[in-house]
Parts: sequence; C-alpha cells; structure tokens
Amino acid sequence: MANNRAVRVGEQMKKELSDLLIRDIKDPRVRFVTVTGVDVTGDLQQATAFITVLGDDEEKKATLAGLEKARGFIRSEIGKRIRLRKTPELSFEFDESIQYGNRIENLLREVKKEDSNE
Repeated sequence: MANNRAVRVGEQMKKELSDLLIRDIKDPRVRFVTVTGVDVTGDLQQATAFITVLGDDEEKKATLAGLEKARGFIRSEIGKRIRLRKTPELSFEFDESIQYGNRIENLLREVKKEDSNE
C-alpha cells in the first residue's frame, strides 16, 4: 500500500516539477530540461528526479548546478502544491536510459544494414 502511494506522489511531483521548471525557475542555466521521472522512497522521505537536458556536457553540468541551487525553492513550492506532511528531500540525476535506447537502436540499424548488404 505504501508503495502505491509513493508511486502516486512521484507522479504528482513529476507533474509539479515540470510546471515549476517551465514557469517559475528564472535561472538561465536551467533551460531545455525535461523531467522523465521521479522515484520516491516508500517512506516518502527522499525523492530522485530524473532529468534530460538538451545540449552538450558543459550545458548539462551548468543545468545541474542551477537545479541544485534552486533545490530549496523547488522543494518548498512542491510542498505547497502537493500538501504532504513532510516534503521529500529532492535530488537530481541525469536519465541515461534515452541515450542507452538510442545507442541500441543505432546498433540494430547497423546490423540490419550489414545483413541487407550480404
């Protein structure tokens, strides 16, 4: 039962975090950010937001620094919007699954091209 609640809270946090990043965060380093998911622990004490950023490694590092600086503001705003007894502690990580999927897709295309050339 607690696991279902953690999933629901994570989905709501994802929605609110996406809205916050679009409308309320004015830091120029935080641009072109997509929230792909939020994992919340079963006790609702910690949350990890998975993000993707459009740009090179330098822009990704700058974006992560901007998000870390705004973490307190983001947490307080999410707390106001979701109304939990205690808002989970928030951390940010890059979502590598999209790059991984693209790499697999490219490898499969290469294999298919090699098979058609034979």
